[in-house]
Amino acid sequence: MKEFVKDTNIYTVDALYYEPELAAIHLVRSADKIAIVDTGTQYSVKQVEQALTEMGLGFDQVELIILTHIHLDHAGGASSLMELCKNAQLIVHKKGARHMANPEKLVAGAKEVYGEEAFRSLYGVISSIDEARIMSPDEGEVIAMGDREFLFMDSPGHANHHHCILDKETNSVFTGDTLGISYQALRDPDHAFVMPTTTPVQFNPEALHQSIDKIMSLNPEYLYYTHYSAVKPNAQNIAGLHEQIDDYVMMTQQAASDESVNLETALSDELYQYSIRRAQNELSTVSLETIQHWVKLDSNLSAQGLAFWWQYRRAA
Repeated sequence: MKEFVKDTNIYTVDALYYEPELAAIHLVRSADKIAIVDTGTQYSVKQVEQALTEMGLGFDQVELIILTHIHLDHAGGASSLMELCKNAQLIVHKKGARHMANPEKLVAGAKEVYGEEAFRSLYGVISSIDEARIMSPDEGEVIAMGDREFLFMDSPGHANHHHCILDKETNSVFTGDTLGISYQALRDPDHAFVMPTTTPVQFNPEALHQSIDKIMSLNPEYLYYTHYSAVKPNAQNIAGLHEQIDDYVMMTQQAASDESVNLETALSDELYQYSIRRAQNELSTVSLETIQHWVKLDSNLSAQGLAFWWQYRRAA
């Protein structure tokens, strides 16, 4: 557990999803009340328990479990935590709530992406959550926990069931995947490399551009990424994020024009090389080997999402 920004009472817990420092769980404290923002997976529960113990608290003090969206690296541990946190309400976007109450389609979709064996290894068991314990805030709604207030903002583009959450006390936003990903390993002392994530299946470039601008209109002090934790935003990163989204669309159009290649494979290779070049241009102290490692997984998943978007868009 780490408080990246001093005196915020926002703590980062490593979900240990896939590998260290890939996915974060954030604990927000108000007196002896806790909000958990994104949950990691079933296998992340012990990390949350350890963090609560370090605070001198337990599962009974968890009042809110907040999901930015229902992709399983963000929401896979929700049912396990809800079973343990008897006093908690689950906060989830209205378009994702039914999948928390009845997760069969969510699980089936994830298995299509990852395969049966990898799904079990990554996520374990996902159970239904009592609908009476699920809340879905409206756009602009504020939910209080003790002295802290959380503002919920609809933010489609990465997923239709995505909202970002402003912690009004610190003027910081929990971004989920709307403002891309920014791994700890891909940061210089004075700069964080940020790249979009277009994982299956609801990428929408126009909506994503709008959501980024909407969040940044709040002038947040910090962005808390699920992948991975606190970044102080700057104009260069936000402009670069918009530029990369446009480049992703252009690369998809170009790859799709060559009917002799597999679209997903071609995109994965091109995104990989593209992201390496950008990261090398922006990061002076990070090795090529480290850059290659951290962009590889997301290149594959983003290519799947782009290929799906292109095929659906062409058929619509």
